[in-house]
Amino acid sequence: MRRLFPVTDQTPATPPGDREWSLDELAEAYAYPEPAPGEPRAWLRANMVSTLDGAAQHDGRSQPISTAADMRIFGTLRGLADVVVVGAETVRQEGYRPARARAEFAGRREAAGQGPAPAIAVVTASLDLDFSLPLFTSPLVPTLLLTGAAAAPDKVAAAEKAGARVVIAGDGMGVDPARAVRALAELGHTRLLTEGGPRLLGQFVAAGVLDELCLTVSPMLTAGDAQRIAGGPPVAVPRRFALVSLLEEEGFLFGRYQRS
Repeated sequence: MRRLFPVTDQTPATPPGDREWSLDELAEAYAYPEPAPGEPRAWLRANMVSTLDGAAQHDGRSQPISTAADMRIFGTLRGLADVVVVGAETVRQEGYRPARARAEFAGRREAAGQGPAPAIAVVTASLDLDFSLPLFTSPLVPTLLLTGAAAAPDKVAAAEKAGARVVIAGDGMGVDPARAVRALAELGHTRLLTEGGPRLLGQFVAAGVLDELCLTVSPMLTAGDAQRIAGGPPVAVPRRFALVSLLEEEGFLFGRYQRS
């Protein structure tokens, strides 16, 4: 990162000028809030990218509208999280792989009582996934599948045989967003990160359980009919979030917003 526009005292104290932010500085800038006294609750943050005209994807993927700096923040947010929550369709489209351990975050994760890498938690009603993929065959920590109580027993058995851990987070076929957050917290995952896709993020927004949005604004125009970062039915009253920090590099803006 090359420029910092301070918003609150949660941003780093010393702007880096024209040099690149270190991963330690980014980790401080994006640190999860300290939990309140008593039983800590889960904190759900989202990380998304959007073009100037509101497209969250190009040709069905987010990578074409991203940048190297965006990927550094992507890696930092993963390095801080207990679990990465993602929709099944995004897993298929983006070719999701297991999160990897990174030496740069090893000490920080150990001090926080975390494992070497975050788990990937896939939200899926159908459990229609390819269990031969590395996401299931070679993760550092078992992949979680969030599904409903009415999920097909044979699909549940196949998932568990592949090494995934099935977590029930809904009474029917689908997943209840608020219940998913609670279920992950009950497993000890309180630092939650969702990378979408848009339908899943829209569900979290509608359920009122999203605490923070890390949004990259890409200085690109794509036109077309690509999805926005959040989809689904509109909420009755718009959710108000407050800007916490804003970084800039080569025209890309990296905003961090928290529920106000």
